[in-house]
Amino acid sequence: MKELKHIHEFTKLLDDVNNNLVQQAASEGKIPLGYTCYYIPEVLLNVDKGFSVRLRTPNMGSLDVSTYYMSNYVCEFSRAIVERGMEGGYNFLGALIASETCTEMHRAAEHFDLLKLVPNDKFFVAILDVPFKTDDHCVEHYVKQIRNKVIEPLEKVYGIDYSDEKLREAVKLHNEVCKIITEIGEFRKGPTPRITGTEYHILNLVSYTCPKALIIDMLRDTLEEVRNRKPDPEGTYRARVVMVGSEIDDYEFTQLIEENGALVVADRFCFGSIPGREQIVLPEGEDVLTAIARHYMETSQCARFMNKEKVDGRKELVRKLVADYDADGVIYEQMKFCEYWGYERALSFHILTDEYNIPTLSVDRQYTVRSGTGQLRTRIQAFVESLEIKKIHKQRG
Repeated sequence: MKELKHIHEFTKLLDDVNNNLVQQAASEGKIPLGYTCYYIPEVLLNVDKGFSVRLRTPNMGSLDVSTYYMSNYVCEFSRAIVERGMEGGYNFLGALIASETCTEMHRAAEHFDLLKLVPNDKFFVAILDVPFKTDDHCVEHYVKQIRNKVIEPLEKVYGIDYSDEKLREAVKLHNEVCKIITEIGEFRKGPTPRITGTEYHILNLVSYTCPKALIIDMLRDTLEEVRNRKPDPEGTYRARVVMVGSEIDDYEFTQLIEENGALVVADRFCFGSIPGREQIVLPEGEDVLTAIARHYMETSQCARFMNKEKVDGRKELVRKLVADYDADGVIYEQMKFCEYWGYERALSFHILTDEYNIPTLSVDRQYTVRSGTGQLRTRIQAFVESLEIKKIHKQRG
């Protein structure tokens, strides 16, 4: 396919968390607010003069120092964030909004506070206590946590306006970004997709890590470009897969899969678009903040949720994605030492393969894609080959 006009610019933006657009927004008086998880309502960090930056650690090297503080049994994502903080990579942040999603991420956020990693007198760390269920009582608790630990401190420290008018403005911009990203993602369906999984991963990461007001025009251009793009002929890729699992903030993982013949047609992982890029509905008569909080609680597919509806729903969603995107199989990945997705991956692999009869590759991976690539590449190649064989047998009856 013809190369997307903005793809190199998007890729360059992902080389540094404090990229050119983040610096531009900060120079205009905007407040960069770092966050680490879907449990932090992204839209609430983009109200008034605030803008969200989902934390990543591009081109991460050694984790020796953070490992000394946190042990090598903590997931590499958590350690990498602390390591990058020690390097001064997040000195531009006005605040870090985290959640007690898991022990590892909680500890990572605590180290920012304990070690005073950001030399900014106004900088603060907020850690939300997020419920394990989604009933009304839990949503009410979630709203209180957001109000007490996010909204009130940001109003007091930075003077950010959290009036209903400003909240609705933020939701409107957020929804436009989500609509564009979702529509582009729809072009992955069908026998001749107009966008690759790697390209889509890059676009989606940019939408999480850059000021939305400064990327919206490029995203609009890209949507129009994809609409009119001539796709590669059918059969360019040997298989179609849905990727599921824990945090992936490096598009090179998707690239690795596609280099070995499998097109990634759906992204159900942390930092993906399913969930993540659904539009927020504000019902008439409901408090705006409550509606936003409820949206994030209900759309989240995090393995941390323990109620039966969420547990069963996670498996059903994967089965639906396989059907909707006409996928041949699933790559179920989990970052090493991720406590929740470790259990989820083991159970889901059994259900997908034995009960749903969906070919599934189960991967325990390192945070940095470039570490252990050879072994991972071999497993992906073998999986793609097995999918091809299954298709041949099916065609022959």
